[in-house]
Amino acid sequence: MTIITVTAPAGRLGLAQRRRLAESLTDVVLEPEIGQLLPAARMGFQVHFHDLPADCMAIGGRLLSDQDTPRDIITITIAVMNAAWPAEVRSEVIRNVLARLAEACDMPAPAPTWWVNFEIIEEGSWGSRGGVLSILQLLETGVFTPERVNAIRAALQPQA
Repeated sequence: MTIITVTAPAGRLGLAQRRRLAESLTDVVLEPEIGQLLPAARMGFQVHFHDLPADCMAIGGRLLSDQDTPRDIITITIAVMNAAWPAEVRSEVIRNVLARLAEACDMPAPAPTWWVNFEIIEEGSWGSRGGVLSILQLLETGVFTPERVNAIRAALQPQA
């Protein structure tokens, strides 16, 4: 249902930080997506960590490997199935993701060079289980709260 990709310079995030982020980033998206924090629903969420060498990342047009004091670059992409994702919910998720990243990195606030992208994958554009998967198929699994089921159905109704 959801894929969270964390890209950082190689060595920036240690094993303990990745463990902490795997759970906290999952939960920060899971709760607004299904309407509750249900540990059994975590199976529908993946977190991928990509470590790139300093010569494979750039900011300001210069590779990190060429900078005297390399910047703390981290990007997080959150890919979710189309559902009820109004701007205020996406904003809340982005703020919470940045806060969890700062906590995992023992920083008082997120760095200005940490960026989060929230991507909503259109209905009919998500493949799994050997075919195309719809959020509507997942609504009957019992993990979504009735309020979320109603909001998702309303959001996906054809606009007249």
